[in-house]
Amino acid sequence: MKTKKKQNIIIYIILVVMAFVMVLPFIWTVLTAFKTQAEALKVPPQILPSSWSFINYVKVSEVLPFAAFFLNTFLMVIARVVCAIFFSALAGYAFARIEFPGKNILFTLVLMQMMLPSQIFILPQYLIVSKLGWLNTVKALVVPGVVSTFGTFLLRQFFMGIPKDLEEASVLDGCSIWKTFWKIMLPLAKSGLVSLGIFTALFAWKDLMWPLIVNMSIEKMTLSSGLVTLMGQYSVDYPQLMAGSVIAILPMIILFLIFQKQFVEGIATTGTKG
Repeated sequence: MKTKKKQNIIIYIILVVMAFVMVLPFIWTVLTAFKTQAEALKVPPQILPSSWSFINYVKVSEVLPFAAFFLNTFLMVIARVVCAIFFSALAGYAFARIEFPGKNILFTLVLMQMMLPSQIFILPQYLIVSKLGWLNTVKALVVPGVVSTFGTFLLRQFFMGIPKDLEEASVLDGCSIWKTFWKIMLPLAKSGLVSLGIFTALFAWKDLMWPLIVNMSIEKMTLSSGLVTLMGQYSVDYPQLMAGSVIAILPMIILFLIFQKQFVEGIATTGTKG
């Protein structure tokens, strides 16, 4: 018993240290947002600011149109989340429960796309968006992310973990495939859908490269691409940049805190069957 207790203590210490290492960049970002430029560049580093002032938040709000940034980002996130959940649920259920010709080949293609870096698709996506005349529009931010291969895989694994007895019982009661999916299977996959929604929202919220490529107008930028404009060629006002970063991060922290239970449940129950 003593040996096991010692092992648990060591494990907890390691977990605490790792958690601190992971949270440290965020803590440093928050502290830097209250510093002056001289304090932010000081060597050795100054941990705490001399005075706690919100002047950097005021200045960055005056420099950047955060209202437009938030609006563009929210529109992009909401559209991507809704479309990703809808299409991924349909595809995931089909791959998990429906037998059709070429099923394994198609699912292999989905897995292959997950293995490829997303940067490979930037050039063809840009050419398509440019030909459609969607540059500097919200549509350019939304359309490339409406289908999620990760979401298809995630929900397929989730649907495969649901007992087949429920589905078979609904078929015996005369339910069609669509009715079985909509009335029975989809409600049971609620935690998986919430997890996918949170993942999609996080991926869309922090997406930098694509919004920076397709939207050059400051009024059409998202939060991530808008913050890049604070990066000067020769100098950077780090306190203002950190203040803007904190403003951009807060909505995602609130989202996670609200849906923490569903998020953990979805991750814990996904992938139990494959």
